Amino acid sequence: MPLQVYRDAKDKIPPDQIYEKFTIDRPGRIIFVGHHLSTKNSMRCLIRKISLHGAEIEVSPHVPVPSNFFLEILGMRDEIGCTVIRREAEKLTVGFNMLIDPEYLHHVVRLSFELHN
Repeated sequence: MPLQVYRDAKDKIPPDQIYEKFTIDRPGRIIFVGHHLSTKNSMRCLIRKISLHGAEIEVSPHVPVPSNFFLEILGMRDEIGCTVIRREAEKLTVGFNMLIDPEYLHHVVRLSFELHN
């Protein structure tokens, strides 16, 4: 089976879905990247919204958050590399370092929907 190569991740995703945000209100964990890429320190957060390219996260306004970290969505195995775009009190807007896979996003949204119903 030949490997499919895309010039850009956006090539395989319809334009109207790239920026679509989904409300999930799921607990998560911010994992700090330390010396030699150690990941010992973390803090809890609430992931309010998510899309293929980023998320809106709620954290304590009194806790400093590094500009780069990993985000873990509770119930999921993967950690997502993030960069802080904006912080307003407890609202943290982050961009993912790479677009997440649409199937992964679908699974996160479906899991959240099942928990709320």
